[in-house]
Amino acid sequence: MQDRTSDPLIDVSQLTVGMFIHLDLGWMSHPFPLSSFKIASSDQLLILRRLGLTQVRWSPSKSDLNLQPQPEPAPAVPEGAAEAGAGSSAEPSPEELAREAHRRALAAQREALRLCEQQYGEAADGFRGVMEKVQASPQEAREQAERLTAALLDKMLVEGDLNMRLLNEAAGDRSTAHALNVCIIALLLGRAFGLGRDEMMDLGVGSLLHDVGKLEIAARLRHRDESFTAAETQAYQQHVAKGVAIAQSMGLAPAPLLIIAQHHEHADGSGFPQRINMDRMSTGARIVALVNRFDGLCNPLITSKAMTPHEALSLMFAQGRNRFDATMLNAFIRMMGVYPPGSTVQLTDDRYALVVSVNSARPLKPRVMVHDPKVPKDEALILNLEEMPDLGIRRSLKPQFLPRASLDYLSPRARIAYFFDAVTTGPGELTT
Repeated sequence: MQDRTSDPLIDVSQLTVGMFIHLDLGWMSHPFPLSSFKIASSDQLLILRRLGLTQVRWSPSKSDLNLQPQPEPAPAVPEGAAEAGAGSSAEPSPEELAREAHRRALAAQREALRLCEQQYGEAADGFRGVMEKVQASPQEAREQAERLTAALLDKMLVEGDLNMRLLNEAAGDRSTAHALNVCIIALLLGRAFGLGRDEMMDLGVGSLLHDVGKLEIAARLRHRDESFTAAETQAYQQHVAKGVAIAQSMGLAPAPLLIIAQHHEHADGSGFPQRINMDRMSTGARIVALVNRFDGLCNPLITSKAMTPHEALSLMFAQGRNRFDATMLNAFIRMMGVYPPGSTVQLTDDRYALVVSVNSARPLKPRVMVHDPKVPKDEALILNLEEMPDLGIRRSLKPQFLPRASLDYLSPRARIAYFFDAVTTGPGELTT
C-alpha cells in the first residue's frame, strides 16, 4: 500500500477524470467501493464535490492525465543557506536509504491498519444503532441493518482478492464483536462462493441479526455454559425462537429469517431447535452456522477457554463430516488459511510470529509480524511469506507456550476481531 503521507493535496474544484485520489474519510461516509481509486466519470466528480471536502490527496504517478496540475514551486532557498549546503554530500548513504525505506513502509503499514480499524469502529457503531432500535422501532432497525450491510458490500464486492486481517482491538462489547465477526467472515465466504448481490444482502442482514433473540433472555443466559442446568439450557436455546419473532416484527425477508431460525442447526441433525439436517438448511444458514461456531471457539465468554484460530479450524475439521456442510467447511478453511489471522506460530528459522493477515489465494503463506529483538516492537514490519520462498511456518502453538520475550513483543489478542482490505503489495510490507 502506498504511503499516502507523501501524496500532494489538490482542491476538489480542480479534480478531473483520470486522477487517482485518496479519501481520508470513514468508509460509511462515502458511496465508493474503495477509499483510493481513479476518477472514472463526471458522475463521480459530482459526488465528490457533494461530500463537503475542500481538498483530497491524489497520486500523480497513478493518474491517467494528459495535463497534470503542476506542483507548487519549492520555496526559494536563501543564498547563504545554499552556500552552506554546497559542501555537503547530495547522495544519501545506504544506511540512510534503508532507514527512510523502513520509515515509509512503517507509515504505510500503520495507515492501512488505522483505516481498517476506523472502518470496523464505524461498522460497530452502526450495529449498536440497529440493536438500540430493534424493540422500539423494528422497521427502522431493519432499514438500518440493510444500510450497514449494503455499506459492507460496497467495499467488499470489488475485483481482485481481499485480505482478511487481524485488528488490534475488538469492537468493545462482546455481542457487537461477535455479530460483526460472523457477518464479515460470512460475507467473505459468500463472496468466495460467488453469491450475487441480493443473496449477499440476505446473508449480511441475517448474519448481523442471527443472535437478535438474545435481547429477550436474561443476560446471564445469553452465552451457553457447560454448567447450565437443563432448564437454563432450554432458556438459552429459546433465543432462536425469540429471534424469529423479532425478525418477523422487523419485516425481514424469508432468507435472513431462515438464517436466524437455523443458525444453531447441524448438518447431521444434532443441532437445535428443529434438529433438521443439512438438506433442510438454507445456504445462508449453513454458512452462518459454520462461522458462528468458529467465532464461538475463538472468542468464548471465558477467555481462558479460547482456542487459537488454528486450533478452532482443526477441531471443526475433525467434526466436519458430521456437523458441517463439508463443501462449505473446505472452502472456509481455504479462505481462512491453514493459519488464520491471530494464530501464533513458529517459523522455519525458529523465530516466533503472529499471523496478521491472510490472502485466501495463498493460504500457506500469510503475512506475519515476527519477534525480532533487534527491532523495537512499535517499528516491526510485516513479512509477506509469499515473497519469501526460503521461509515458512513450522507449527502453530498456543500463546502461553511462547517464550516470555516473544509473548510480550507479539502481544497476541485476547479477543480476535477481523476486517478486510484489498490485497496490495509495496512499501507497506517487507517481502525480501
